[in-house]
Amino acid sequence: MILCCGEALIDMIPTPVASGGTAYAPHTGGAIFNTAIALGRLGAEAGLLSGVSTDGFGEMLVASLQANNVGTDHLIRSDRLTTLAIVHLSDGKAVYSFYDENSAGSAITLADLPALPDGISALYFGGISLVAEPAASAYEALMAQAAGNCTIVLDPNIRPGFITDEPAYRARLARMIAMSDVVKVSDEDLDWITPEGGTLTDRARQMCEAGPQFVVVTKGEHGVTVVSRDAELDSPAVPAAVVDTVGAGDTFNAGLMVGLSRVGLLDKASLATATIEDLRPALTLGAQAAAVTVSRAGANPPWATELEGLG
Repeated sequence: MILCCGEALIDMIPTPVASGGTAYAPHTGGAIFNTAIALGRLGAEAGLLSGVSTDGFGEMLVASLQANNVGTDHLIRSDRLTTLAIVHLSDGKAVYSFYDENSAGSAITLADLPALPDGISALYFGGISLVAEPAASAYEALMAQAAGNCTIVLDPNIRPGFITDEPAYRARLARMIAMSDVVKVSDEDLDWITPEGGTLTDRARQMCEAGPQFVVVTKGEHGVTVVSRDAELDSPAVPAAVVDTVGAGDTFNAGLMVGLSRVGLLDKASLATATIEDLRPALTLGAQAAAVTVSRAGANPPWATELEGLG
C-alpha cells in the first residue's frame, strides 16, 4: 500500500453563472487527497491518513475516496470544521486562500495517529499539512517512525501565503527532506527553498546531499529534471491543451509512484540501488497522467484505462 499522509479539504472553485457573475462551487481537494485519488484511479493500492470532519464537506471527502478506490481506514474523524481553499485562477494557474484554523485536519496530534499496519511500502507527505500545528509536528514524527522501513516520498508543494512561521517551517522541511528517499519539487518550490541562487541542478544536488536518493524537479511545459548525488536526467513534458493546472503536480506524483511500483522500485532497498535512468518509465507515466489532468478543469486525474496504449 501507498499511504498518503496529509490534508483533505474542499476547494471552492470559481464557476460562471447564468447572470454573468461568478459563484464558488465546492470540490474535494487538497494536495495529499488529490494524490491519493490519482493513485486509486491508476490502480494502486492506496490509502489516506488525514484528519477529516464529520460535517457535510467531510462526508463528501469520504465518499470521493471510496468511489476512487482509496482506503479510508486511517482517517481521523472529528466534529471540527473542514478546511476550505478558495481558488483564484489567473491565466489558468491556481492561487489559493486557505481557511484552516482549528480545522479537522490541522488539529490532529501524534496521539491521534493510528498504528501503521504491515504491508505499507511507501508513505507520501507534503502540502499545507506540514505548516499548521499540531498536525505538522505529528506528520513529521510519523515520518521519523516509518523512515527506517518504508520508502518516503515528499512533495512540499509550498504555499508561501499560508506559512505563518517561516523559520519553523523551513527547519521542519529541512528535517523531513533529510528523512526522505524521493523529494519532488516544482521549480518554484526549489526557488523558495534555495533562494541563494545557483543552477537548478546545483541546488537540487545540494538537496540530495542532505539525504534523498533522488530529487525530481518539475518545470511545467519544460518537463522534469531528476538529480542524484552523481547524475542528472531530463524527461520531457507531454503536450496538452491546458485548461488549468489544478492538481497537475499531485497527479504527476501519483504517476511517479505508480511507475516506480511497476518496476519494483518503490521498495526502500531496491530504490537505494537504483540508477537515475531506472526512473525514466516512472517519469513518463507521471507526465502522461499530469497532461490529462491539465487538459480538463479542476483536479480530475485520469483512470488507468485513459492512459492505456500511450508510449
